[in-house]
Amino acid sequence: MSLSSLSGAPGASPLVAAVAWLQGTVLGTIATTVAIIAVAWVGLLMLLGRFEVRRGMTVVAGCFVLFGASAIVGGIRGAVAGEDVASAYAPPAVAPPPQVPAPRRNADPYAGASVPGR
Repeated sequence: MSLSSLSGAPGASPLVAAVAWLQGTVLGTIATTVAIIAVAWVGLLMLLGRFEVRRGMTVVAGCFVLFGASAIVGGIRGAVAGEDVASAYAPPAVAPPPQVPAPRRNADPYAGASVPGR
């Protein structure tokens, strides 16, 4: 039996489909909503003094790890591959603004459309 049969078309494997569904469920809008409510609830309990701050910070850190997992894995893979981690997540280069022509020397800056030219 060769391993080439295991490397079929992307998404053809039921295991890949199950992992994709799990990722969509864990990182979807419902999970985001639940995380926002959990952080708000824990924050309220901490303000009321009914929840330890240390345990509250673990909830917030867990949300950061859960939703930032793809960036964390990308950084680790880039570090292992020897890439510069900062360049892997650098924002795309922005084009410089268009050059505006310099105003004429004798132009009157206060002249409007109703003032005839000189």
